[in-house]
Amino acid sequence: MSKNIYADLCAAKVKGQKKFVVLIDPDKLETQNIDQLIELANTAKVDSFFVGGSLMVSDILDHTISTVKEQCNIPVVLFPGSSLQLSYRADALLYLSLISGRNPELLIGKHVETAPFLKISPLEILSTGYMLIDGGVPTSVSYMSNTYPIPATKDDIAVCTAVAGELLGMKLIYMDAGSGAEKPISLSMIERVSQSIDIPLIIGGGIRTAEKVRENVRAGADMIVVGNAVEKDPQLIIDMAAAAHEG
Repeated sequence: MSKNIYADLCAAKVKGQKKFVVLIDPDKLETQNIDQLIELANTAKVDSFFVGGSLMVSDILDHTISTVKEQCNIPVVLFPGSSLQLSYRADALLYLSLISGRNPELLIGKHVETAPFLKISPLEILSTGYMLIDGGVPTSVSYMSNTYPIPATKDDIAVCTAVAGELLGMKLIYMDAGSGAEKPISLSMIERVSQSIDIPLIIGGGIRTAEKVRENVRAGADMIVVGNAVEKDPQLIIDMAAAAHEG
């Protein structure tokens, strides 16, 4: 398997090209909707699928990935909510370190447990500094991780956290307001963090419109991730992907 997802993302960043990602939570996606979602993603030239969730209670991760791989060539990246959400069927894995929190298990503990599996896997491993940002409502990630998000108005804390992640050797910074966020991450925070780091910046959580996608990429996001909004209305994929790619 060619491991070039990160190289492609870095090359796109240099060129100012933005990426659009559809997040699939296998527990939330009704079986009959996945075919429609994949068809729309193909049409819209979606750049990647992220697959995972904070609390995956059904045993359909492999099936979901296989279904996507059978119907398109869009890369599938694992976005694991726990160390159990691993599959060789994907192309890559976000190796998440929750740098916004102080829970040692999610900074390094779970990574030690999964390292032997990942070392021999065919997955492209993408070390990612994961930052939870307050989206106005409690989220599954905050509850399950037993951590507090960075306050929405504290741009300086977000900047310092992202820079620390980069200096620690993270390949990506992922700022997430969480699934079902009331408020998306502010444009000022995106802009300041983007200007402070040289690695690609991923933004997700609370993004419901194509206009918000456009605003975020113009503020400095390199990759936009949308899940809840396209679960409710898959047709949004077309306009959102276009907004991201137009920049």
